[in-house]
Amino acid sequence: MTIDQLFDSFNQLRVLIVGDVMLDAYVWGKVDRISPEAPVPVVVAQRREYRLGGAGNVILNIHALGAEPIICSVVGQDTEGQNLLGELTKRQLRTDGILQSPDRITTIKERIIAGSQQVVRVDTETDKVITLEEQAQLIEKAKALLPECHVVLFEDYDKGVLCPNVIKEITDAANLLGIPTVVDPKKRNFLAYQNVTLFKPNLKELKEGLKVEFDVRNEDELKAVVKKLRYELNAKGAFVTLSERGVYIDYLDKQHRSPAHQREIADVSGAGDTVISIAACAVALGVAPATVAELSNLGGGLVCEHVGVVPIDKEILKAEAKKSLG
Repeated sequence: MTIDQLFDSFNQLRVLIVGDVMLDAYVWGKVDRISPEAPVPVVVAQRREYRLGGAGNVILNIHALGAEPIICSVVGQDTEGQNLLGELTKRQLRTDGILQSPDRITTIKERIIAGSQQVVRVDTETDKVITLEEQAQLIEKAKALLPECHVVLFEDYDKGVLCPNVIKEITDAANLLGIPTVVDPKKRNFLAYQNVTLFKPNLKELKEGLKVEFDVRNEDELKAVVKKLRYELNAKGAFVTLSERGVYIDYLDKQHRSPAHQREIADVSGAGDTVISIAACAVALGVAPATVAELSNLGGGLVCEHVGVVPIDKEILKAEAKKSLG
């Protein structure tokens, strides 16, 4: 498959994203005085903007690649939940996989910015696990959506939408249908992702999840730990992001190390979301392990050149891929 064919094939994909979707809010204003109540600046709000956060950034990356993202999640029956649905609708993205719960609040991360300086961030959230009833409804919804999808992407932020029961039921259903499952894990459910296709922790998550310490500069030690991870999860593959040391993949019994690309790093925020989005699409298309690693690593580096969380630019990625991968 040529690079052009690969990128054209992204347009045929439908990706089921299961996990914690959030709302990011930005309040821009100016500061002219200090509060008489406490030694803090008074920010006079001039503009407010909402953006998709958490798994929402993966939705935007999948969409930017040309594939169709379908988010399956639980949010609150609150104003923030409506705003989140509104952000999806505005971009003509599907909302039929979202459950709104009267017993849950929608996670919102609100940043107060004066000039170009972030003054404070206020998080309103819950990390309690969704109820048994909500789990059953989410599983039912995911199973109904699965047959039209080409890959499942678990996007875990430890906010309670994903739990061992939900993970097992959806993974088992996907495996029965021959649909690959790709995971972006966090700490709480780390070892709950049994029998998945590709598991993508970063270095810190890998060490904490397996409770191991090793020297990442030692190739043999890295290979042994990743092999242990695959064994613990009975996973077809593991894909570890190593920050400035690039990435390492052990998938379908093929191993590949890809060094980091030299770039002007402006901001690493959201790079992991881009990496997992590209990897999920590549796995759905049956791409070789080395290409999965190289392409994902390339995309993660490209978004680091921008300030703030931004989705990948497909055309720039394609041009870079042609130079790097031929």
